[in-house]
Amino acid sequence: MNDKQYILAVPNFSEGRRKEVIEAIVDTVRNVEGVKLVSYEPEYDFNRTVVTLIGEPQPLKEVLLAMAGKSYELINMEEQQGTHPRIGAQDTIPIFPFKNITLDACRSLAEEIGEEIYKRYQVPVYFSGVNARNEDRKALSFIRKGQYEGLKLVVHTDERKPDIGPAALHPTAGATIVSADTEGLTAYNVFLATENLDIAKAIAKGVRGPSGGFSTVRAVGIKFPEREGTVVSMNMFDCGATPLYRVYNFIKQEAARYGVAVTGSEIVGPVKLDYLLNSLEYFLGLENFRKDQILETHLMG
Repeated sequence: MNDKQYILAVPNFSEGRRKEVIEAIVDTVRNVEGVKLVSYEPEYDFNRTVVTLIGEPQPLKEVLLAMAGKSYELINMEEQQGTHPRIGAQDTIPIFPFKNITLDACRSLAEEIGEEIYKRYQVPVYFSGVNARNEDRKALSFIRKGQYEGLKLVVHTDERKPDIGPAALHPTAGATIVSADTEGLTAYNVFLATENLDIAKAIAKGVRGPSGGFSTVRAVGIKFPEREGTVVSMNMFDCGATPLYRVYNFIKQEAARYGVAVTGSEIVGPVKLDYLLNSLEYFLGLENFRKDQILETHLMG
């Protein structure tokens, strides 16, 4: 029986356009014993890359630090631009319990990662999730308010200064947000058959928690230059409490109000099997369906 501890990490760095830079950063986590690179998803318009890793605690800690170091080396926040909120070259390092490990253990590891980032690279650190030093900092949106450019102007204040390091940003690397939490996010896009960005933004406002939508969802209306139409792009933080099907149906309903069709949707990166099954059960009206009815689950360790 495999009783090893495994952690899920979903770090993102602020580069999604320069292939050579993306590959150099991702190379730091490839072929490392005790760590599995599940996927990496460069996003051109956002100008960021989301990486998904599963690993044993100590090897995972080391590759996350190596990734951060390479991001700091190759990304200059004075030059970086993109549509996704960000405050640093290695913008976030979130970790989550995956197998045989507690949230408290992940919280402790996140603290170690934050301390080591500043010790090795002199990049200031903000703690979020269960590591947050106050309620405001549990939300990435609060830490990222004003983004890199705006944070530079207020980083010296008590409300906005980093948790580790001086009340200043690194001159090229900015700052990094480190966190542990119970659930990793699911990145989900719903595509609309309209070029009217105002409609996508209005629907996104209705979806996201802070403006009256689903409490576990953050959403923006954007245009992906590489494809027709517009997109409601979401980070979903608990697809058990707020299933994919519920959000998809809500967006279809809101789009119909504007006479706009939903042309499809997209899950960006890995997703838990349970989050697909609850939508399958809903759309097919399945009763008494069990996960062990899926043959491939019997191959999972």
